[in-house]
Amino acid sequence: MILRILSVEKTIFNGPVESVELPGTCGRFVVLERHAPLISTLEKGEIVYQKDGQKVRAAIAGGIAEVRENRVSVCIN
Repeated sequence: MILRILSVEKTIFNGPVESVELPGTCGRFVVLERHAPLISTLEKGEIVYQKDGQKVRAAIAGGIAEVRENRVSVCIN
């Protein structure tokens, strides 16, 4: 699955990952390969994604996420 994290200024991350945990407005949720399509607002917290067996954390102030066809696109504040 491909994760793309974008801010207004630049692309923070763009590459393959095994999983993504996001701070949704209605609660944290995990996206795995072949996840159902969704769009969610995000609140202040951490994005945690697993790449090559290693967990990587990125603090965000909020944003929006779209999951579609094994792609997770996150636009952050």
